[in-house]
Amino acid sequence: MTGSSRRYELHPDRLFPADPASRSIARGLYERVRELPIVSPHGHVDPGMLAGDEPFRDPASLFVTPDHYVTRLLHAHGVDLAELGVGQGELDEKAARLAWRRLCEHWAEFRGTPIRYWLEVELAEIFGVNRRLDAATADATFDEIAAKLAGPAFRPRALYRRFGIDVLATTDDPCDDLSAHAALRDDPSWRGRVVPTFRPDAYLEPSAPAWRERIDVLGRVADVDTGTYDGYVAALEKRRRYFIDHGATATDHSHLDLGTEPLVAREAYRIYAAALTGTATQDECTAFRRHMLAQMARMSCDDGLAMALHPGIVRNHHGPTFERFGPDTGHDIPARLEVTRALRPLLERYGTHPGFHLVLFTVDESLYSREIAPLAGFYPSVYVGAPWWFLDTPDAIRRFRLAVTDSAGFGKTAGFVDDTRAFCSIPARHDLSRRVDAGVLAQYVAEHRLDEDEATEVIVQLTDRQPRRAFKLEEES
Repeated sequence: MTGSSRRYELHPDRLFPADPASRSIARGLYERVRELPIVSPHGHVDPGMLAGDEPFRDPASLFVTPDHYVTRLLHAHGVDLAELGVGQGELDEKAARLAWRRLCEHWAEFRGTPIRYWLEVELAEIFGVNRRLDAATADATFDEIAAKLAGPAFRPRALYRRFGIDVLATTDDPCDDLSAHAALRDDPSWRGRVVPTFRPDAYLEPSAPAWRERIDVLGRVADVDTGTYDGYVAALEKRRRYFIDHGATATDHSHLDLGTEPLVAREAYRIYAAALTGTATQDECTAFRRHMLAQMARMSCDDGLAMALHPGIVRNHHGPTFERFGPDTGHDIPARLEVTRALRPLLERYGTHPGFHLVLFTVDESLYSREIAPLAGFYPSVYVGAPWWFLDTPDAIRRFRLAVTDSAGFGKTAGFVDDTRAFCSIPARHDLSRRVDAGVLAQYVAEHRLDEDEATEVIVQLTDRQPRRAFKLEEES
């Protein structure tokens, strides 16, 4: 069988229950939300892509190089990241073809993964490619997609409209001038909504590389003297207000643990001063970061930004890869996490504060039913974040719903987040979530635990209202 004859069609009942009765119910629930606008409250798409609206260069730059889900699994099967264009900036045609060829040659390695599912949906529904990738058809599929990318219907803004995105949140450095967001806001031809998200991790960790240099830049852009702890805090507060003025509704935090023990004032002043001179110990740096995470919650109570936490990741696990290719190149690995005791200092102070929203993510499934859902089942501020990163898979999403609903119900979950740099994967990821939720709710109906009209209300809530509510976006369309 040649590669060109290996054709397939996306099955309309994909991801629905195998049981005929439940499958029929799932179809109806899915139809209710299939065309609803996409609310994407957490992701990593570059807003400059939409501001500039330049054509995508090639299939590899769209599907392979920016997507660490793809590159990490190819690397696991022996492909050098350099052959995938990682860390190389813009690729020439030869390099782009090589990266695409490597994906096609190793297509079988993606069987059973959500990556395979997303890519098949993207290729079929966006580009009309309905044959399996393999070495024999690598160049032909590259040319087919590249030809379409050259047309106006496949430029970033046109795809944004085609995908049905209502709001897209980006993830941004506190010192970013947000010029791309301002350009979109001020462009009369732009009808979408792209909002920044305040991501201060590197500014809260005195042991992070180049922390002192970052603090100096923070002081300059905020026009505040960060030579003192009070000035440092004031600069962060000022930059948060700048983000709010540019449309931000949330902050985003990812540290190794969730410690939030506050420091007494004199200790905060002392450790900050030591960090500026490079003499703070690792334990002192960790204590200061935990103190500042609680300060971020205090600031959220003051300025209204929702606070999203997705901890428990060992960043840049493989030093040689980090040195060669930099961060976000596929070797961030989950670590064990404790939530209940770690967040108690923060929640005792701010957990019942009116208007405070704390969205808790995890890559440790055992935490859903044991710690996170019970917290959300008591604290008005706490929302259970969607299955994230290693867990945004069909089976893990099903397990998530069953794990958290008993303690927190449906209304204390935060909707779906795509968490992606791969622009074309956004509709595929959201559609996967809607299909899986339809199947879960169909099971509730089939077991006579919900009436079908209630399940319909819930799936609309999960798709639209919950992400808007948790991340403080406007109410449902």
